[in-house]
Amino acid sequence: MISYKPFYDTLFKKDITEYALIYKHGIPANTIHRMKHGKPITTTTLDTLCSILECEVEDILKYIPPEAI
Repeated sequence: MISYKPFYDTLFKKDITEYALIYKHGIPANTIHRMKHGKPITTTTLDTLCSILECEVEDILKYIPPEAI
């Protein structure tokens, strides 16, 4: 399972809102919605988010093995 909890922690640390991602940086609202609900995003989107947030992939998502759930 992929968790996007690190993404929200990174947003908080960098003081960036979802609103800013959508309206200032052009991230589709549907992408934020998908992440909130634990659905997949593309590697292109992941690359874009890392660029905007100036962070590593680990700051966006985390893999949680099924036995750990």
